[in-house]
Amino acid sequence: MRYSVNHITTLKYAQAVRMAQFNLRLRPADWAGQSVSDYTLEVDPQPGQVIEAPGGYHVNEARFALREPTRQLTIESRFTVEVEALPFFVRDAEGPGLAELRERAMKKPDLSDLAPASYIFASPIAQPEARIAQWAGSFLDEAMPVMAAGRALMGAIHEEFTYDADATETDTPPLEAFVKRHGVCQDFSHVMIIAARAHGIPAAYVSGYLRTLPPPGKERLVGADAMHAWVNLWCGEELGWIGFDPTNDCLADTDHIFLGMGRDYSDVAPLDGTFRGSAGQTMFASVDVAPLD
Repeated sequence: MRYSVNHITTLKYAQAVRMAQFNLRLRPADWAGQSVSDYTLEVDPQPGQVIEAPGGYHVNEARFALREPTRQLTIESRFTVEVEALPFFVRDAEGPGLAELRERAMKKPDLSDLAPASYIFASPIAQPEARIAQWAGSFLDEAMPVMAAGRALMGAIHEEFTYDADATETDTPPLEAFVKRHGVCQDFSHVMIIAARAHGIPAAYVSGYLRTLPPPGKERLVGADAMHAWVNLWCGEELGWIGFDPTNDCLADTDHIFLGMGRDYSDVAPLDGTFRGSAGQTMFASVDVAPLD
């Protein structure tokens, strides 16, 4: 599938802010089965310089500063992407058992941004939670193949949790979402990551986009799409990283567009930064994922 992706973010401040500095993570990182072209980034007001570099994990970052007083900032990211279908052998694969997988991950001599060892331990948001680990332990065991374990975790979250955009905020702790059994894709992904790591599965947070289809008989609305999150599990050297989407109970495939991967949301947040001043801010986002085929 080929898509045109257009992502517009608008920040409005109650009063002018000064010395504002921003980090953007909107250019897709390299990913197997996905090719990106015609990437453009527009910022208004235009900064003097935008510095682009790889982030701390598998994510691209752009940094810039605005020196003049600012009341509003608009960021537009556009690109074309082609996503290949997930190979059939992956759909039917099992992968190593969890005990073997944990041993392989710990012994693998690799500290790159895609090394499994980087995604086994606690991270700023995905901290160990005994209640989540115990819950996952009720349907996981050491001999279970990793692909089956991933499907079991994904399916349990999809069945037990309710998608509710009003139930949580961006900074809601994963345990709170777990207890409520309500939340959004970010919450479901963090719960699955904590559960997977508790049982020795290297788990990463993926930021991206999801193709959404309009209701039957309705036209597709421009700008009505949204960013999405899912979980990558390292399934051994033969399979590598495989995407599991607990929100939709499916493997990441041609409807999923990969943007970046980190330990949790804090590593791949599309926008963060600082400014001098005490003004409140409001953020609006418009995302359009338009199929080109």
